[in-house]
Amino acid sequence: MDKGERRRSILDAALAEFSAHGFAGARLDDVARRAGVAKGTLYLYFSDKEALFRGLVEENLSPVLVDAGGMVALFPGTTRELLDLLIELLAQRVLETPAQALVRLMIAEGPRFPELAAYYHREVVVRGLALIRAIVSRGIARGEIDSDIPARFPQLVIAPAIVAVVWNSMFGAFDPLDVRQFLAAHRDMILRGLGWRET
Repeated sequence: MDKGERRRSILDAALAEFSAHGFAGARLDDVARRAGVAKGTLYLYFSDKEALFRGLVEENLSPVLVDAGGMVALFPGTTRELLDLLIELLAQRVLETPAQALVRLMIAEGPRFPELAAYYHREVVVRGLALIRAIVSRGIARGEIDSDIPARFPQLVIAPAIVAVVWNSMFGAFDPLDVRQFLAAHRDMILRGLGWRET
C-alpha cells in the first residue's frame, strides 16, 4: 500500500468511526485499528481528530465544490439544466454516500466544537453559498429569472440538502426520502417562485 492509499484508508476508517460514534465519541485507536495501521502510523498523516476531520472535508467535500464551480462557470445550457447537473453531483458524491455523515456531524456536534464549525463554515458553507449566488446572478443575466432573493438568502436554496441528511439520518430506516426527487421538487418550486422563463 503506497502513501496515498494508506492516507485514504485512514480517512475511510475515520469517516466510519465518526459516523458510528460521532466526533466526540470516536477514538484514534479505533480509527487506526479499522484502517489496519499502527497508531503511530496514523500520526504520521494526521496529528489529531481535528486534522482527520479537515482531511475528510478536503477529500470528500472540497473537490465537489471545485467541480460545481467549474460547472457554473462553463456550462452553456439553461439555469434549470445547470441545477439538474448540480443536484446529480450533490446526490452522487455527498448525499447518497458515506460523506453525508460530515454534514450530519456538523449539525449534531458543531456547537460543541466551535473551531471545527468555523473551519466547516469557511471551507464548505461560504463556498457553497457563493456558488448559489453565482447561479442566481447567471440566471438573472440570462433573463431566466427575475428575483435576487436567493442571492440575498442562499440558505433558502441549500436548506433541502440539509433536510435530506437529517431526515434520512433519523427516519431513513422506515421512511426513506428519495433525495434526487426531493431536490428536483425543490428546484421546481424555487424556479417558479423566481419567475422562471425559458430563454
